[in-house]
Amino acid sequence: MGCLAGGQWGELMVRVLYSLLMRTLQPLLRRKLARRVCTEPGYGVAVEERFGRYSSPALPDDGRTVWVHAVSLGETRAAAVLLRELRARWPDVRLLLTHGTATGRAEGASLLREGDVQVWQPWDTPEAAQRFLAHFRPRLGILLETEVWPNLAAACAAAAVPLVLANARLSEKSLRGALRVAWLSRLTYRRLAAVWAQTEDDAQRLRQLDAPVRGVFGNLKFDATPDPALLERGRDWRAALGRPVVMFASSREGEEADLLQALHAERDAARSVHWLIVPRHPQRFDEVADLITRDGWTLARRSTWGELLTQVDLAADVWLGDTLGEMPLYYGLSDVALLGGSFAPLGGQNLIEAAACSCPVFLGPHTFNFEEAANLALEAGAAVRCADMAAAVRGVLALVREPGRQDSMARASRRFARDHRGAVARTCKALADYLP
Repeated sequence: MGCLAGGQWGELMVRVLYSLLMRTLQPLLRRKLARRVCTEPGYGVAVEERFGRYSSPALPDDGRTVWVHAVSLGETRAAAVLLRELRARWPDVRLLLTHGTATGRAEGASLLREGDVQVWQPWDTPEAAQRFLAHFRPRLGILLETEVWPNLAAACAAAAVPLVLANARLSEKSLRGALRVAWLSRLTYRRLAAVWAQTEDDAQRLRQLDAPVRGVFGNLKFDATPDPALLERGRDWRAALGRPVVMFASSREGEEADLLQALHAERDAARSVHWLIVPRHPQRFDEVADLITRDGWTLARRSTWGELLTQVDLAADVWLGDTLGEMPLYYGLSDVALLGGSFAPLGGQNLIEAAACSCPVFLGPHTFNFEEAANLALEAGAAVRCADMAAAVRGVLALVREPGRQDSMARASRRFARDHRGAVARTCKALADYLP
């Protein structure tokens, strides 16, 4: 056996050390999953899949299997948009859909057709990655947004499975973290067949990690169409109300308390509005409900509503959106939304769905996960940036007192969403290089 060159030896040692770490962490992952099951039972489903062990028969090596990895809820919704077009162009595709979170897996189940397969993303050891590829034999792997794992990328390269990163984004914060382990991250990104970035800024950051950026295609989520029935029901409810509705969309831990504190400071004006809080993570629904009532506000939960709002619901100070899959209804019901994740240093949640539903948004100072989309929305007049939660509450209270301004922002939101479509068509055109 010939000697390894210096660079090859260095790459081998990097992978050996990383793989040793991932094997060592496996017992901790099992314990973490066991704890999560207490609040999210979905984490207890098919746990052995995470380690590359499957109860289903292996898929045939017929070139029809396309693997799409959508780690969580947001990526799965982006996958839905892409999959509609992918199936239209390649109707014989068999989908292998993987996730890392329970909410992503639950959402992804609705995307499956007969013959498709859904499993957990394998834990990133060489053994699990190799078992995954040997069992499912994908022709192509499509990773969405940010999910790139060293051993999976190496196993795909060794098995001659092209692995692409679509709808790719990388924040400055994530770039700094990746550069701290550049000896591993650059090696991993170099193994990708192609990267298609959301924005030029994302592309520049990805190139610093040696990623093979082949295009800047925009964000797939602009091509999503809100469920028209849910959106219309929300709008019908809003038209029947006597007060405007302000939603706190995809709120994160700590932010709800900040909102309630800001509402106390504006208590008289706040009572002229219906406040709707929709937490980002379903396991926090009960926690947020307790927080609202302990803080002295009356509460009505969406999960107890029927087709019509009752007088008890209408009299509540705060509504809790404690259901999944109803964001179009919530946006249709709302005159304006506060964007969760942007008032704490968490990078913000995606505002594109709000824009597609013609709902103006007020942003906090932290939108680094979706910086370009946030800036474009601000330029289009579809969003307003606020320094903190108190300023945002004052801002939305002022907006709902000016119906003409609210209407103008709603129209700007609709135009903003419409004008940035097209990422799906561009991505599928690029995928044609990998699919017959």
